[in-house]
Amino acid sequence: MAADGQETVARRIAAALRRHGVAMIFGQSLPSAVVLACEAIGIRQIAYRQENMGGAMADGFARRAGRTAVVCAQNGPAATLLVPPLAEALKASVPVVALVQEVERAQADRNAFQELDHIALFQPCTKWVRRIQTADRVDDYVDQAFLAAASGRPGPAALLLPADLLREAAPADPVPRTADYGAWPLDRPCPDLQAVGAAARLIATARQPVVLAGGGALATGAPQALAALQEAAHLPVFTTNMGKGAVDEHHPLSAGVLGALTGPRSLGRHSRPLLVAADVVLLVGTRTNQNGTDSWRLLPPGARLIHLDIDPQEIGRNHEALRLVGDAAAGLQALAAALAALDLRQRAAARPNLETRIATAWSAFAEDLRPLLQANAGPIRPEQVMAELQPLLTPRSTVVGDASYASMWVVGQLRGLAAGMRFLTPRGLAGLGWGLPLAIGAKLAAPDAPVVALAGDGGFAHAWAELETLARHRIALPVVVLNNGVLGFQKDAETVKFGAYTTACHFGPVDHAAIARACGCEGLRIAAAGEVGPALRHALAADGPVLLEVMTDPDAHPPLSLFDGTLDRSEV
Repeated sequence: MAADGQETVARRIAAALRRHGVAMIFGQSLPSAVVLACEAIGIRQIAYRQENMGGAMADGFARRAGRTAVVCAQNGPAATLLVPPLAEALKASVPVVALVQEVERAQADRNAFQELDHIALFQPCTKWVRRIQTADRVDDYVDQAFLAAASGRPGPAALLLPADLLREAAPADPVPRTADYGAWPLDRPCPDLQAVGAAARLIATARQPVVLAGGGALATGAPQALAALQEAAHLPVFTTNMGKGAVDEHHPLSAGVLGALTGPRSLGRHSRPLLVAADVVLLVGTRTNQNGTDSWRLLPPGARLIHLDIDPQEIGRNHEALRLVGDAAAGLQALAAALAALDLRQRAAARPNLETRIATAWSAFAEDLRPLLQANAGPIRPEQVMAELQPLLTPRSTVVGDASYASMWVVGQLRGLAAGMRFLTPRGLAGLGWGLPLAIGAKLAAPDAPVVALAGDGGFAHAWAELETLARHRIALPVVVLNNGVLGFQKDAETVKFGAYTTACHFGPVDHAAIARACGCEGLRIAAAGEVGPALRHALAADGPVLLEVMTDPDAHPPLSLFDGTLDRSEV
């Protein structure tokens, strides 16, 4: 036990966090010694109601802030609830450090209260997991956790803290540390310049090159580098769901989100032929995963692929490609420099036709939506909500969608206003309920920037308790709940695959606006399309949290390829 006034391990951990630029932690008072030490030096605790949500708050903070976030939890059941958000962060490449209390060292392997093998628990869902064993290694392990989270392909790290160790005296460090490893990407490795030159020559001489940008293209500095390359090399750019926001979607060479959004009344219905005809495809920061490639059917089989990614194992995982291993921003800047030395007259000559084709696709998409947007009878269509939200957005806005259909409405119906505008969706594992906590984290990361959260009623049921978190911290966040009374994707997917759906797909009536009011938030229910716009404007102008419960059409579904010729048979 440390003597009065002597620095403890807990205080040393708090000091190390502050050195790494941590001004806020997501916790629920545990490990208490660490949280008390953090609050004593001005590190703010955002107290969540449930660990699952706290981990997602840290994820949203890291995505929006460009800094590694910290979440804390107790041992045992609290630790197990961190697994889902850490798994999402691992798949989505988001740096989070989890500080998890453990039983006292003398009690280990004796069936102590809430004792669990946390190393085994966290190994599948983190990049790195370790336990501090001695008081003289605190800074070593805290630094290692931040290095693991923010270097290479970012992801979560877990640091385990025995409760008795936190009370011990921490010996003075003979050489005080000053390094700050809190920003990400931590390093900016540039791809091999010989490979960059080869890629530049492929692009310059291609008949119809295109870019498909994933979530890695949103790393700090990458959207600006991609925008410069798009303009200088006259390249049309598509994005995946997670890559949305990497380019300004009003740029004449921006073709929007593709992936599986290719059914009737989708932009992809009109823009996909541009990718199908490509002879060279530059992949930027994408895992070439199922959702991003429409079950690996999106990329034209005859095209030459160039793949820029920080993770060397993702290049060639699903498609053979010219390897550009490195940071997205550094790689795109190097590629732009190499292209500047080549003859790009062929690319420039092709640009007017490309711009016309892309503009025609956007116009056809708008025309397809017109009948839905003009409908006044019956339940509100989600497309109407998105259309009312669109003119209220600014380039600094962040739009957060929960998993399942909420994500698809956000990425498929809204249009990005600037390179680097943020659209956050939990598409790493796509767990229901993470939209609200992601939005809380994003708002706390940039309090002066507007944030809007959208969730379906099925997903929002996982996160109701965090309405009290919003009210307690006075976080000015509009939350739009699209209430259709069903578990939409499950119902529709089961109908397509089996011709029937289970009894779990329908919910009993829930008054979400009343729940919000009971938690101290403003809550409004919207039942007519004409009420949506005024309600959104009110919620965005409010100085506190506002929940808008929008009663939406239970038969509305995004234009996914799965429904093309099945649920959407009559529209083909």
